[in-house]
Amino acid sequence: MISLRKMLEPEYQAYLDYFIPDYAAEIAANYGLTLVDAAAQAQREIAHSLPHGPQTAGHILFCIFDRTAKGEDHVGYLWCKPDTEAQSVFIYDFGILPAFQGRGLGKAALARFEDDMAALGFKQIKLRVAGDNARAKHVYERGGFRVTGINMAKSI
Repeated sequence: MISLRKMLEPEYQAYLDYFIPDYAAEIAANYGLTLVDAAAQAQREIAHSLPHGPQTAGHILFCIFDRTAKGEDHVGYLWCKPDTEAQSVFIYDFGILPAFQGRGLGKAALARFEDDMAALGFKQIKLRVAGDNARAKHVYERGGFRVTGINMAKSI
């Protein structure tokens, strides 16, 4: 059974250890930066977006857990920003850790998140997915998400 729990301060560094290299690889692949420059950009962006880590006002970072007969495993992360006025939630980052991928946990975690947000009165979940991330697109489409726009960029 999947559950989401708000991230605790001591868990934030492990999240950064996961997020920075993953996001840097996306930046490098999609914007033509070296991995070193992309990692620096990823660090700048997260420092700007989450200046107080999991205590940053307006943002929620979750740890995702899978409870089985053997116990409970920490299987991923979800970072979102609720907009109560628009009754929507924007997902900034969502990931199942590599050791747990391919088991349907991403789909289950999104369903749990959707149920939790609906119970709080939210009507819509939004997100952005990298154009070359076929695995994520598949998970989102299977979860009922649809394309509402396309991000484009050109290096000059």
